[in-house]
Amino acid sequence: MSRACCLLVVLLSTLPAVVASAPAGSPPQTGMGAAGIGFQWSVMVPMRDGVRLHASLYSPRATDAPAPAPCVFTLTPYTTQTYHDRGVYYASHGFPFLVVDSRGRGDSEGQFRPFIQEAQDGYDVVEWLARQPYCNGKVAMSGGSYTGYDQWATAKEFPPHLATIVPTAAPYAGVDFPMRGGNFYPYLVQWLTLTGGHTLQGNVAGDGPFWNSRFREWFESGRPFAEIDKQTGSVWPAFQEWITHPDVDAYWDQYNPSPDQYARLSIPVLTITGSYDDDQPGAIAHYRQFMKYASKEARGRHFLIIGPWDHAGTHAAAAQVGGLSFGPASLLNIAQLHVDWYAWTMSGGPKPDFLKQPVAYYVAGAGAEVWRYADTLDAVTREQRVLYLSSNGDANDVFHSGSLRDSLVPGGRPDSYIYDPRDTGSAALEEKSDPASLTDQTLLLANHGKLLVYHSEPFAQDTEVSGFFSFSTWIAIDQPDTDFSVAIHEIRADGTSVLLTRDIQRARYRESQRHPQLITTREPLNYQFSGFTFVARRLARGSRLRLVIAPVNSIFAQKNHNSGGDVSRESVEDSHVVTVKLYHDRAHPSVLRVPLGAQQ
Repeated sequence: MSRACCLLVVLLSTLPAVVASAPAGSPPQTGMGAAGIGFQWSVMVPMRDGVRLHASLYSPRATDAPAPAPCVFTLTPYTTQTYHDRGVYYASHGFPFLVVDSRGRGDSEGQFRPFIQEAQDGYDVVEWLARQPYCNGKVAMSGGSYTGYDQWATAKEFPPHLATIVPTAAPYAGVDFPMRGGNFYPYLVQWLTLTGGHTLQGNVAGDGPFWNSRFREWFESGRPFAEIDKQTGSVWPAFQEWITHPDVDAYWDQYNPSPDQYARLSIPVLTITGSYDDDQPGAIAHYRQFMKYASKEARGRHFLIIGPWDHAGTHAAAAQVGGLSFGPASLLNIAQLHVDWYAWTMSGGPKPDFLKQPVAYYVAGAGAEVWRYADTLDAVTREQRVLYLSSNGDANDVFHSGSLRDSLVPGGRPDSYIYDPRDTGSAALEEKSDPASLTDQTLLLANHGKLLVYHSEPFAQDTEVSGFFSFSTWIAIDQPDTDFSVAIHEIRADGTSVLLTRDIQRARYRESQRHPQLITTREPLNYQFSGFTFVARRLARGSRLRLVIAPVNSIFAQKNHNSGGDVSRESVEDSHVVTVKLYHDRAHPSVLRVPLGAQQ
């Protein structure tokens, strides 16, 4: 979920991006002349249980009997009208396009159960569409965010006539939806309001200041997270169901393809995401699972594109994101790429020129602004530069920070911060801040003394950082549980900041998000932060890296009161003040691994 045309929520620079799904209906970047396009409203598609889904059909020619052709469809909870522009575009390029209201949404019959219903319904749409006189039996899927997810959900059911999918910004249950690192999002109730009932509640759900104030009210009230839906307007059964599964378990597994299903998938796949896409973790998780389990032949038909885009930009590329600007090459014509992909995979057309190698990624910053290519995602990174944390035990401020060094400095007292879940001091500032900003340091500076900060030495030359950071550290806490946020920034020579990536982890999931273990010792334990988002940026000579470790204490995040209980049911009365100590001595080295790009 995101504020795509609409609803992007990004937490302050030390917290994770909120992930969910919202309309991906931004118009394509090219002209959409509709001359000769056929349109049929209220096509009713029968499901196996007798429920009928409402759809709109866009035909290449306004004739009664068009020649059969490969077809494309989108299954959406955002109502068919949000895909009108894309429907006209596909039809004008020769592909009949069907946009289908999800069960219980728009004019479709049945009851809407977010996400879980789409697998079988997607299968039934594929097979129904393949039988229509205007279809030649080859069916593709299109869409982003929720409608990217339901492509994977449909594909795992193996409908015989599904020829290809293009999952864009697709969430992966348990990885970035409806929680990340074990932490659920208040935004879930905003999204459920957007998709409540049959019509799209865009004006209500899209009012950012309104929801920010609601989330602040909940945050300052100290009431349990489980009550946030009621406090913000309504009790949502889906929300209440989701939060009863805080661990990654069989409940979440049913949403995603299993290893066996990934292994059996053989259709061509084009995965699209962005460096600043809220659902990048999910898109990459699907990609990695497919590449791990699928056959060699199937892996050779899976292509990955990572642009310099946010969630909305994965559907219609924009050159500005969160205060950053990118070069003209970033404005990839994504709609045309879809058409070229469908022509190649279903009509015998040429391979799209853009897909020079299996992985395409955009490198921004310091005069780069270019697309680069690799045979695999891992090949994007040439080597990992190891930086060791070091300080005198007082790395609590951006102006008096610890260091990131090329070699281990023996000794050194551990750094520490105290986190009191009752602290709501930054709520007012956070409510008024720009949640999409990648450059604003206001909240970071306001929380000095409540977090840990480390800086590297300035880079002696322009340096490309491409791939995934990882962070290994030794932390001791004196409570059964707490949440950690780790963020990495580029600090440019003029002092301005660019958020590069972030990760989040709940202490009880230190070893596995499937098997929580509360902390029962005050001795330091090793924590591995390996869930950072993908980075592709050339850092300018004179820039430094900034590493920030902080508690998760935000109006945009579930609050962990550190008691070790059910986090969704805890209230301020359950709050435990935690002291967090981070070690970086010879026996407990804390290390940041920096992915250096394959091309410098």
